[in-house]
Amino acid sequence: MSARLALLAGVLAWTLSACGGGSGGGSASGAATPASTPAASAPSASGASNGSGSTSSAPSSTTATTGTVAQSTTPNVLPVTVASTPTSTRNMLVASVTVCVPGTSTCATVDNVQVDTGSQGLRLLASALPAGFALPAVAAGGGSDPAGSCAAFGSGYTWGAVRSADVKLAGEVAAALPIQLIADPSVPTTPSACKSFGLAMLNGTALRSNGILGVGPFSADCGAACVNGPNSSWYYACPSGNCTPSTQPLAQQISNPVAAFATDNNGVVIDLPAIGSTGESNVSGSLIFGIGSQANNGLGSATVLRGNSVTGFVSTTTSDGTVYSQSYIDSGSNGFFFANSTLTRCGVWFCPGSPQSLGATLKGVDGVSASTSLSVANATSLFATGNWAFNDLAGYNGSAFGWGLPFFFGRRVYTAIQAQTTPAGAGPYYAF
Repeated sequence: MSARLALLAGVLAWTLSACGGGSGGGSASGAATPASTPAASAPSASGASNGSGSTSSAPSSTTATTGTVAQSTTPNVLPVTVASTPTSTRNMLVASVTVCVPGTSTCATVDNVQVDTGSQGLRLLASALPAGFALPAVAAGGGSDPAGSCAAFGSGYTWGAVRSADVKLAGEVAAALPIQLIADPSVPTTPSACKSFGLAMLNGTALRSNGILGVGPFSADCGAACVNGPNSSWYYACPSGNCTPSTQPLAQQISNPVAAFATDNNGVVIDLPAIGSTGESNVSGSLIFGIGSQANNGLGSATVLRGNSVTGFVSTTTSDGTVYSQSYIDSGSNGFFFANSTLTRCGVWFCPGSPQSLGATLKGVDGVSASTSLSVANATSLFATGNWAFNDLAGYNGSAFGWGLPFFFGRRVYTAIQAQTTPAGAGPYYAF
């Protein structure tokens, strides 16, 4: 299953302007972020979605087992913030990421990188790195040609070279990790299959950030589908910058940095404070690495919702009886996204005359459920406050239920990685 679930193309991350904002560019005052999709394939996944249709699979095992997690003393807390951005995008959770030439002290820190529990892998704009900062190329397939990578998201695509870097987050290190350098000049021509995914998110204006830190519920961005055969939606061999579709071994695929840590490598916790109904201008929180591996990341009484083993999906049933079999919890989406015919819309956003409260039940593939609620306010009024963080911003999605960043405020939200041992058994799962 692809890291860009097809059914979300054009839904999760909106290039459409928000009501009262600009038209698709970085100046749109309430424009939704180019957030990624909610899940990617694990190495064992079969098949891949190309961003133009949906993929389904059988549910994962419903057996919940406990696991013994190795304890760590490594500093495992990365500060995250929601505040004003150069592209005036609301509800964008960002952090700073340090990358180094593997095995050296030649390092660079990139700010304004979106934190995304809906995708796998680190993707940085090449232009965000210092001039002359050279990361080694990662080979394509079983040969020696440099690899190119295409990644499709709800609002468009990123294209670039696959490079190797030591990725440093807090005290954790993912050594010699394959990452994507977006718009790397070594691969100047975007393949036509990649262009078919829409908007070219190849600069800070279109991407609305300097990169995406994908810390979702899987380890690799493509998985077995790219090992078994060439896939024009994913990887390319690029001798002299001329790129053709290629297979890609797992070890050379763009990978979730958390899964590559020596410890604290079974998932993440995002901890954000509660905020008021009219939002906040600046919110600070934590991205905590590991689940049950240190005193600061225990599950406690959190309810565990196991995701589909291929897609990561859980289900959501809303108080009006609508069932969304494809549902996800994603810090990279900047609003709640779902279908509702009674809420007034202004463009992509909901703009009810007064705030509306909706009940919902999320259910894992093993039948465990958790009841919650969400508030939907008038997006135009929210944007007019001048604030940047909102817990009641919502928009339309006709095919899935997206619990985006508003869901994270006032909660500790856990995302467990497939096949990694946690106190509640192996992921993929969400917990809160």
